[in-house]
Amino acid sequence: MTSRRGFLKAGGLALFGIGMGGVPGFLANAAAEIKQPGLFERKKILVCIFQRGAMDGLMAVTPFTDEYLKAARPSLFMSAAKISANKPLIDLDGHFGLHPSMAAFEQVFRDKRMGIVHGIGSPNNTRSHFDAQDYMESGTPFKKSTESGWLNRAVGLLGHDAASPLRGVSLTSSLPRSFYGDYPAVAISSLKDFNIQMKGNINGANMAAKSFEDLYDQTASGLLKETGKESFEAIKMLQKTDVKNYKPATGVVYPNSALGNSLKQIAQLIKMNVGMEVAFAESGGWDTHFNQGRETGIFARNVNDLSESIMAFWTDMGTLQDDVTVMTMTEFGRTVKQNGTGGTDHGRASCNFILGNSVNGGLVHGIINPLTIENLEDGRDLAVTTDFRAVFSEVADKHLKINNDKILFPDWSGKKIGVMS
Repeated sequence: MTSRRGFLKAGGLALFGIGMGGVPGFLANAAAEIKQPGLFERKKILVCIFQRGAMDGLMAVTPFTDEYLKAARPSLFMSAAKISANKPLIDLDGHFGLHPSMAAFEQVFRDKRMGIVHGIGSPNNTRSHFDAQDYMESGTPFKKSTESGWLNRAVGLLGHDAASPLRGVSLTSSLPRSFYGDYPAVAISSLKDFNIQMKGNINGANMAAKSFEDLYDQTASGLLKETGKESFEAIKMLQKTDVKNYKPATGVVYPNSALGNSLKQIAQLIKMNVGMEVAFAESGGWDTHFNQGRETGIFARNVNDLSESIMAFWTDMGTLQDDVTVMTMTEFGRTVKQNGTGGTDHGRASCNFILGNSVNGGLVHGIINPLTIENLEDGRDLAVTTDFRAVFSEVADKHLKINNDKILFPDWSGKKIGVMS
């Protein structure tokens, strides 16, 4: 049996929005022949956000009492002191301060619905974006041969074989590594313009010159028809709803950004009750080698978008908040010492944010030792003191009721850290 990943690699099937038009007629007809599922039982939903490029966790959540960090970052270090001429950090606990551009997070942290894990990262010390992201999304940081992603395995462990084709949804133009595998998952960049894109060759034929209708009709092996079944089912489900005129809850305004728009569409799918259980979105621009900025600048804009987008989504959920947990992730952090161009280079540990009503919130979890040279990894980086798998597995176990870490994260047998209540 051909796996979804194998097909994606060979044929490149992805759902995306083309910015014009709608669903091709032949796809609509194919979808119409598939039996429409009934209403789905309300289930728990995990929303994962990958911050691609490696977020500087020491600037997002700063150990502001650490004099070594202050010395290492003469133009980037921020204080929580209110007497400062600059906008201060938001003092969380007398030791850690939240970047002022993330003020949207303050109240849910105070309400103990948001937890932060600091010193989180991969046990693999690669500083390659590609490799680190691949390892984090596969969940096997020392094994490149793993074909499936941890979110796809999570979908499989939920055990809902006859459930919705929209169990796993990524609001991206192509399926992320996290969703590679044998269980249903689709990538949709726009609910408004739902289409199918074909790239590359299938069965040795150059399909670029052929129409979608020819492609569908002439695929003798039936590979497209079988592998695309979830896609057609998804199209049919979404066609029955006015996806173009979604109105968030009263007073909710999503940032007009890639992440804001993705989370808005995830909220829409949740409210449509299409059977989604795992959702994925991305946030880019975190590779801050140059002119990182402090109270303003690239980093400040990025964390503002992240926090405002997540909080718009959370507020939009309203009475559905008990069903949803949001978790961020990033491949690694940045160097403790700033570089000569006002930025930070590839490092090791960073931090992540977990939002939900079952989170052990109001705490900065994890361990950060004083940032003296002897405590730094390779003499330059914030050391990884919490394996990302300890956090990801705990969130999945507690929220989605998955209790099979041997499948979810093979080769890992560590301990949870108590980030979920």
